[in-house]
Order: sequence, then structure tokens, then C-alpha cells
Amino acid sequence: MSIMAKHAILEKNSILLLIGILLVISVGGLVEIAPLFYLKSTIEKVEGMRPYTPLELAGRDIYVREGCYTCHSQQVRPLRDEVERYGHYSLAAESMYDHPFQWGSKRTGPDLSRVGGKYSDEWHVAHLKNPRAVVPQSIMPGYAFLANTELEPKGIAGRMQALQTIGVPYTDDQIKNAAKDLKIQATTDDPGAADLQGRYAKSTARDYDGNPSRVTEMDALVAYLQMLGTLVDLKLYNDKANLR
Repeated sequence: MSIMAKHAILEKNSILLLIGILLVISVGGLVEIAPLFYLKSTIEKVEGMRPYTPLELAGRDIYVREGCYTCHSQQVRPLRDEVERYGHYSLAAESMYDHPFQWGSKRTGPDLSRVGGKYSDEWHVAHLKNPRAVVPQSIMPGYAFLANTELEPKGIAGRMQALQTIGVPYTDDQIKNAAKDLKIQATTDDPGAADLQGRYAKSTARDYDGNPSRVTEMDALVAYLQMLGTLVDLKLYNDKANLR
């Protein structure tokens, strides 16, 4: 009996065909999954990564709450056109503390993986209040209400504690000082800025929204955007990669 004739047996018997499909899927799945059990981590560790500061974490929660991910990805793929437009391709480690991650390819607006430091705080505030004031062709809705909404610090410690239970390396000291650190980072020339930087490397304390009288949701969102893509020294990363 030829091979094609044997194949006809499966085509004529739905139960055998179903069993065959399940076997093929099982073998294929094992080939992909089994190696992961022998790896200590599937994420390459890179220098510079740290958990979000309380203010950045609050800003990220606002980013997710307002659905920014539906128009902006945070995943620059290693393709020439993307790298030339958005910057260095994204590293898996840069999302290791994201729950949930903000990857994707939907780009009604530009990718934001490397937006940190690209524009001033004033630009971000103006853009969020009225996008067409700085980008005339923008179809992004305005978020002026963020500048008038005071940021509630009470729940941030609990949020950090929840993340700690699923592996984000927040220390008890960081959780204890969460509310204080949130206020410090949103205040220019705060005497506690050194303590904040001691707990979170590369954190910057300043008034992000231009309103020093209070800490707003605008402060938090701008702080989060200004941090994106700035933690890892990509030149150092590339130099080490070339030596391997």
C-alpha cells in the first residue's frame, strides 16, 4: 500500500484524523515548551533595569486605564525601518516588570518605547492637554482633565505589595516609603530626592506638570513617559553583545 493510500485512511476516518492531529500538536508543543524547563530564565538580564517608582507606577496605571495601548505600542522590532524611526529595538528585559506588558503592533500613534527624554515635560503636558496644539494632524483625544485630577497616593503601596508577590523585586523599605516617594518625585528641589534616588536608580525628582501646588495624574503620566526606554544603557549593552 502506498503512502498516499495510507493517508486516505485518516481522511476517511474522522476519529483517527482527530487522534493524529492531537499527536502532532502534542509533539510540536513539547518541542517548543520542554527547553524552557531547563533555562533559569527566558529573559536576558541587562544592567540598569529596576522596578517602577511609585509615581511612574501610578502613571503606568493611568496609561493603561485610559487605553493608551490601543493606539501606541511599546515594542520596536529589529527591523530597519522601525529602528531608524523609533530607535534601538526593544529588549525583553525592559518589560520584565510589566504586568501586563504593553507590546503590540497597533500604531495609530507612534511607538513609545524610546519616548523618554525625547521631548520636554512642557511638551508632554501641552500634547496631552491638546494634542493638535503641537501635532496639528493628530487624532488623539485630549486628556486635560489629568492636570486637574489630584493623584491619590493611598493605594500605591498596596499595588506595589501585590506586584511584589508575583516577583517584582520591591523591597519592604520601598513599599513602606511609597506614598512619600511619590510626592518627592513630583516636587522640584525636595530634600528627600537623594533618598528617592537611593531606592530607585536613575529617578528624577521635579515638578512634571508645571503645577507645584499639588501632585496630579498629569505628573504621574509624564513621569512614566519620560522614563520609557531610559533605564538601560544601550551603548553598553551593544558593546557587551559584540564581545560575546
